Amino acid sequence: MKRIFSDVLFTVILLAAATGLSFCFFHFGNKNPSNITVIYILALILIALKTTGYFYGIATALFCVVAVNYFFSYPYFRIDFSLTGYPVNFIGMLAISLITSATTTALKKQRLAIAEREKELAEADREKLRANLLRAVSHDLRTPLTSIIGSSSSFLENYGDLSEADRLELVSNIKEDSEWLLNMVENLLTVTRIDDTSDNKVKKSAEVVEEVVSEAIRRLQKRLPDVRIRVSMPTDFLMLPMDPTLIEQVLINLLENAVVHSGSTKPVDLTIREEDALVVFSVRDHGKGIDSSALPHIFEGQQLSAETSDGHRGMGIGLSICRTIIQAHGGTIRAENREKGAEFIFTLPKEKEN
Repeated sequence: MKRIFSDVLFTVILLAAATGLSFCFFHFGNKNPSNITVIYILALILIALKTTGYFYGIATALFCVVAVNYFFSYPYFRIDFSLTGYPVNFIGMLAISLITSATTTALKKQRLAIAEREKELAEADREKLRANLLRAVSHDLRTPLTSIIGSSSSFLENYGDLSEADRLELVSNIKEDSEWLLNMVENLLTVTRIDDTSDNKVKKSAEVVEEVVSEAIRRLQKRLPDVRIRVSMPTDFLMLPMDPTLIEQVLINLLENAVVHSGSTKPVDLTIREEDALVVFSVRDHGKGIDSSALPHIFEGQQLSAETSDGHRGMGIGLSICRTIIQAHGGTIRAENREKGAEFIFTLPKEKEN
């Protein structure tokens, strides 16, 4: 009902405007009905484009022919069906109306179909992410919890029989597993910031890239004090629309992934550069690289490596979350093997999406 009202209102207003403009041209300019016909044809096309269905276009075509006949053809303010060219004008305007309405209707249906398809794909991605998170809860969270319970039980039950070194080892294991749990919980909470939105987008604000990078490194070094990171970025002041909390989490995930899984003691390289309308972030290690069979599916929530020894250090969920965050920002992310090591590259657009 609301749509019908808006279509009727739009049609009436546009026809009234076209008629008023035609009176101005006709009475203060060249009294040629052909010029008036052009104005009405333009109004007809706009109405056929903006309204739904064929009715408004056909009704407008009928009104235009009658208006030209009644207001702008001699004898004025009389309808004369015997005027030369009258049937041709009517048929021409009717044809324009039908063609325009048919074209716009087809385009609207196509646009709706594309929007529905995009919505289905977005929902499929959301469902896939939910499945990955469920797997994270059932495995990546359960395993360290079991380890914490086991270590704390051993510490309490065998305290008197344990050496100082054994006690320190158990406490260190508890601390390490707790830090891993904290990282996983941060990832899970991060995703809720996106999952709570209806269109899988995020609220962006202009942020200083250097500050976001510094905060990500600070948070990572708090958990991994010995990590070494070499940062290379433009000397110019660089602002970027983003959700800083989410991008910090992406950087933390990628940097930690490079440190933990590369098998290299060399520093991890974090490079930021500008490319046209994009800012490119690169995280590169100098280790063993990524197994070629895992590379095509690395962002799908699978464990990064089958060689993970502790059973809960895989970063598959973290990488899946990285992809979700970057896509929600309108960017891209990919992983590549280099001659020595692996490189994760993601891009962010400089301007906010409309």
